[in-house]
Amino acid sequence: MTRLTVPRVVMLLIGALLVVYAFALPAVTASRGPGDARSGRVAKADAEALAQPGASRRPAQQLFPPAGKTFIGVMTEKGPHDFTAMNMFTAAAEHQPQAMLFSSGWAVDAFDRTLFDRIKDRGMLPMLGWEPWDYRSGEAAVRKGLPTPEIDRARNEQPQYRLSHIARGDFDSYLRSWADGIKSLGYPVAIRFGHEMNGYWYPWCESVNGNQPGDYVKAWRHIHDLFRAAGATNVTWVWSPNNRWDDSTQKLATFYPGDDYVDWVGISGYYSTVFTSDYRSFDTIFSQSIQEIRAFTSKPLVITETGASDANGRKAEWITEAFQMLARYQDIIGVIWFEVDKQKEVDWRIVSSPVVAKAFAKAVADPRYQFTWSSDMLPRTKLAD
Repeated sequence: MTRLTVPRVVMLLIGALLVVYAFALPAVTASRGPGDARSGRVAKADAEALAQPGASRRPAQQLFPPAGKTFIGVMTEKGPHDFTAMNMFTAAAEHQPQAMLFSSGWAVDAFDRTLFDRIKDRGMLPMLGWEPWDYRSGEAAVRKGLPTPEIDRARNEQPQYRLSHIARGDFDSYLRSWADGIKSLGYPVAIRFGHEMNGYWYPWCESVNGNQPGDYVKAWRHIHDLFRAAGATNVTWVWSPNNRWDDSTQKLATFYPGDDYVDWVGISGYYSTVFTSDYRSFDTIFSQSIQEIRAFTSKPLVITETGASDANGRKAEWITEAFQMLARYQDIIGVIWFEVDKQKEVDWRIVSSPVVAKAFAKAVADPRYQFTWSSDMLPRTKLAD
């Protein structure tokens, strides 16, 4: 018979306590409230639960434009400085534009946040037509009544704004002020730098002003890289040549900076009777250039400027036909109407007559153009998105 001594009793009591503790600990741990520390296994289980389909998470941002949609934009003479013309356009079109293009010349304009905010606050994507020149020279020549060749010279011969000067950094302080300003906006904007570079009527066109082949691409990439270095990543870069009007002009690929530097490709083109009395349909004006562009990029396409003459009384007809043809171009994500009356040239506006306004309103009433832009949308940069 085992004799119970005091030391043995103490040891038995300690053993019993250890057994109780071993069985009680899991129950205590399992009963802890949400505020208690959790084991690594429990925390991992929680993380896995959050990763399951249907778990609460931030919704994905909507693309602009949404799939299957095409935005309607407008450009007026005074842009966000005066919305009178835009309001008239909206009323005539019976449609709220989703984008507004406005121009800014380097010699005159500093960054002004209010211009972008005014457009954004009216429910439109701001698109800046950024022009490296002094546009006042050409305007002064026109006011003096100078012959056309002298007006052209005043406009496109501005050595200070040669493309090589941009690429070598002469304007970097000015560019950074805009990059910092646009970054501070906190919402998407589009920039169409040096449009219609394949022409001869601006100082950034390669065929004038002492510019050399390849200079446009170098200038574009320099500006793009400077914005990227400044953290201005809220920019949609819009490359926008003029449509090729004949085979003697340079191929558009010559001026293309590359897909890493471009988000949207654009084309300017108009139905005009200034140089010919022939009727030219939307397809006649744009199809060749679109086919050429598609040989070197698949980026989304925007008609960045268009309008129609009414000299032969066919403006309303052209609008109706153009929008019918647009339905065949699924890669065109936007159309910007040039709502300007160039009194010595052409009145491009849809408000030029009730018949024209009615034709435009009927065309853009199609569901393809019906949606709302908001500043939290992400610009569509791939057609497959």
